[in-house]
Amino acid sequence: MNFEPLADMLPQLAFALAMLVIVIIALNIWRGRRVNRGSQQPDLTIDLVQLGVAAPPAGPSRLEVYGTPVRLRVIVIAPAGRHQSSVHPEDVPILLNQFMPGLLEIFQSHQPLCRCWPAQLSSQGFAQSFLNHVSLPGNRGKGTPWTSIVGKFHVGEQIFLIGIVCCSETSNSLSQFIVEHEGQWFDTLRIRQEQ
Repeated sequence: MNFEPLADMLPQLAFALAMLVIVIIALNIWRGRRVNRGSQQPDLTIDLVQLGVAAPPAGPSRLEVYGTPVRLRVIVIAPAGRHQSSVHPEDVPILLNQFMPGLLEIFQSHQPLCRCWPAQLSSQGFAQSFLNHVSLPGNRGKGTPWTSIVGKFHVGEQIFLIGIVCCSETSNSLSQFIVEHEGQWFDTLRIRQEQ
């Protein structure tokens, strides 16, 4: 039996086999990265039960939602747009001052939980995600001390999305609010100076 033709093809077979192994390894790595990307999504859930209800602190200014005094418990901020970079925690004070004058002082006094979420594609998507991940107890907060407000605001040309959770000292009829237009923020959320 003559193995000479087979011996001549051996380098080509070895090369083809090596290329096949390289392709299989590359596909496994690529598929693994796709799976890992999905599993590396940050957990955006905020448990309000762990935060607990707390009365608004005494101070020179008071935060109100539709006239009800509240304590700021959670702030979530995210940039709007596909290619926007994430908000850094050290940028939050500047953004709060741009969002509503006086809110930075409330933030410092109330010391809420603050989260910076990744960029969001739309304000509607952010609102839905926020309301799902920061769910109020009961019937969306009605009859409890909790309320949430979500919407957008501009800083220059950049759009930011913000979700706020507040609690009052006692149960109330407030619930979840979605601010459709920036002008609605000042109807919904107010800072009053104590006399």
